[in-house]
Amino acid sequence: MRRAWLWFIKHTLNKATSKAARTPGGPFTLVRHVGRKSGTTFETPIIVAPVAEGFICELTYGEDVNWYRNIVAAGGCELVVDGVEHTVIAVEPYPTDAGRRAFPKPAQLVLRLLRRHEFRLLRTTRAAAPR
Repeated sequence: MRRAWLWFIKHTLNKATSKAARTPGGPFTLVRHVGRKSGTTFETPIIVAPVAEGFICELTYGEDVNWYRNIVAAGGCELVVDGVEHTVIAVEPYPTDAGRRAFPKPAQLVLRLLRRHEFRLLRTTRAAAPR
């Protein structure tokens, strides 16, 4: 069931949100990553929050999604935030409370209500500017 759900998201919702991620000021960011086995470059839309060290993301579907496994295996990726590319040089666990606080107030509430607790710091080569 989980695989079917992730396939559905990848082939429907991700296509629509990828278009939105290319629009400056939108809620989505593109993570550009290279497949672990195929070597193919992929773009996956995610939501991030800027912090001094880079960007915080919440792993909505856990660690077992391809984009996340690819960036961990590669040790980094490219993020396209509001049309600006940022090089991710490390992926690090991030404390739950600090991860929630990185997001705007409405998102913090949703993350708390949904009991989200898997946050990662996507450390970049240059500091992220607050949105």
